Amino acid sequence: DELIVYTALDEEFSREILDRFTAETGIRVRAKYDTESTKTVGLTQAILAERRRPRCDVFWNNEVVNMLRLDQAGLLAAYDSPVGAEYPSQWHSPDHRWYGFAARARVLIVNTDLVAAEDRPASIRALADPRWKGNAAIAKPLAGTTATHAACLAAAWGQEPMEEFFRAVQANVQVLGGNKQVAQAVARGEVAFGLTDTDDATIEVEAGRPVTIVYPDQGEGELGTLLIPNTVGIIAGAPHENRAKQLVDYLLSPQVETRLSAGPSAQIPLHPEATPSERAAAPSELRTMEVDFQEAALRWETTARFLRDLFAAAD
Repeated sequence: DELIVYTALDEEFSREILDRFTAETGIRVRAKYDTESTKTVGLTQAILAERRRPRCDVFWNNEVVNMLRLDQAGLLAAYDSPVGAEYPSQWHSPDHRWYGFAARARVLIVNTDLVAAEDRPASIRALADPRWKGNAAIAKPLAGTTATHAACLAAAWGQEPMEEFFRAVQANVQVLGGNKQVAQAVARGEVAFGLTDTDDATIEVEAGRPVTIVYPDQGEGELGTLLIPNTVGIIAGAPHENRAKQLVDYLLSPQVETRLSAGPSAQIPLHPEATPSERAAAPSELRTMEVDFQEAALRWETTARFLRDLFAAAD
């Protein structure tokens, strides 16, 4: 009675959920977690490498674009989850191969000791503003949600405008190892602001650091804040498919979304019956970025190659 799960959500957030699943069902979960340096890309590559002899039953990804890459490669099995059907259509595939839940927002974390309220950046475009040269930070966009963000911008703006933006960003900001490092650098006052995820930013806010969260691009006609959901899918040819379906239904339950929202990662619930915590903005409260995630996945390889060349040249 076991199940093999690859999960890109940080172990400190996902292990408790998987342990509860085991306690409630008796199904033992063997989990393979990512690392901060490779994030979701490493697990995606592992699944691609194992395609002829799958080892993984369920992929619990912490973003969406790499899940869609697996779908486009034909590596996800269809499962018409009764719980997944309760989500808005934008958060699951029409052929039931992946489901999105428990989102994070891509936000600016700003040091309130260094930046007055009236001077706070309000757009991701501030990362390319020479006013902030050397005093802002991003995670190296080769993996994780920063790479996903770039692919989504390529889908929304077009490839050339995205590349122009990142060239300006690369020349203007400090590039750190991950989103957590960005949030910590802002909290320590090493930079004035940075681009990160709500989970890493919330940890610094609740630790009492002199920081605040800005949801970017909220003005009329602006791009909106990007929401990146967790995603879950069953691997085609999974050794334990029936148990995998049980886990998918469990992860998509409003109870799990409510728990993830109330927990330290402060995820944003997407199920209409989940209860968001006061620490997490509800999607209805935000101007959110409209993204064709399928298009973003199709642009992944070109975008990733551009970013590798750009940021490797800067090392």
